[in-house]
Amino acid sequence: MSGIYIHIPFCKQACHYCDFHFSTSLKKKSELVDALCKELELRKGELKEEVQTVYFGGGTPSLLTSEELQQLMDAVYTYFKVSQTPEITLEANPDDLTLQKIKQLAISPINRLSIGIQSFFEADLKWMNRAHTSTEALACIAMAKPYFENITIDLIYGIPGLSVQRWLKNIEMAISQNIPHLSCYALTVEPRTALDSFIKKGIVAAVDDELSQQHYELLLSEMQKAGYENYEFSNFGKDGFHSQNNTAYWQGKPYLGIGPSAHSYDGTTRSWNVRNNTKYIKGIQEGLLPLERETLSKTDKYNEYIMTGLRTKWGVSLEKIVTDFGNEFEIYILKQAQQLLEKKLLVLEHNTLFVTKKGKFLSDGIAADLFLVNLDT
Repeated sequence: MSGIYIHIPFCKQACHYCDFHFSTSLKKKSELVDALCKELELRKGELKEEVQTVYFGGGTPSLLTSEELQQLMDAVYTYFKVSQTPEITLEANPDDLTLQKIKQLAISPINRLSIGIQSFFEADLKWMNRAHTSTEALACIAMAKPYFENITIDLIYGIPGLSVQRWLKNIEMAISQNIPHLSCYALTVEPRTALDSFIKKGIVAAVDDELSQQHYELLLSEMQKAGYENYEFSNFGKDGFHSQNNTAYWQGKPYLGIGPSAHSYDGTTRSWNVRNNTKYIKGIQEGLLPLERETLSKTDKYNEYIMTGLRTKWGVSLEKIVTDFGNEFEIYILKQAQQLLEKKLLVLEHNTLFVTKKGKFLSDGIAADLFLVNLDT
């Protein structure tokens, strides 16, 4: 199975923490949708397997009209073989999800909504410069539930000044909505964002890693009590509602990224489109793919498997290490893992390495300790 990611690079306004590619000008929206359809045509031969997931990300895909979304879906179904039971996700902001919009989406091929709530508290939303209000956050979920069974929402923790008590209330609010999936992300300070500038100027406090860890550990506890499985570091799902799109990514399945800044992976090479709407549109109109491509070495693939595997409930299989990379890689990873096993940050069970509860918040750093460097194979 394979997947298609379609990047919609438009937003009403810029969130202070965001470093994704987008524009707040919608002048080229129609032109860009045409270009996305054309890119799908130009790349129709790149996916050899049936498409199981289609993901509209951004940016803010919910800014597209029903006609524009249908135009893109028609292109996907025209140029690719799509599963009879695909997962088709649309990222949406609460302020876009009017009842009329939700009803239109419900009769389209889209069958999963990913709603960018981020917080149920007005103070947090203003701090992040979100376009919606706390009232809209709750209202859109209530409106969407009769029309969509498969709903996920995003929350952000680790915000400077976000008390453990208020974060707990955020979690409780999310659980009370009785939706099947939740994604929670630690606030990170990306270069050249407004947040990065505010911190450097002393306008806002720096992110406190210790506070973020407290928030995360509370999140793990509360979500487990509520019956959600933490199947990946940031993702919590009830049975039958794990994200197929994200799971395929973590398990190394091929995917095609369409749109400016979108990335693709075919198992051997990785490519990424130009991060500029005008250049992207111009290239596509000329029948050229405005992308760069790199071939991954065996070491690159090994490191990526370690990074993604340790973040998930599936862990890192030593059998897969031997099969895909060779015995020398198994010897290397076991040697590197020894101290982490002794510190109980890792555990070896059923010939698979897993991050322990103690090590979970440190999983990216643990993965880095297991990376292989300076070996071009």
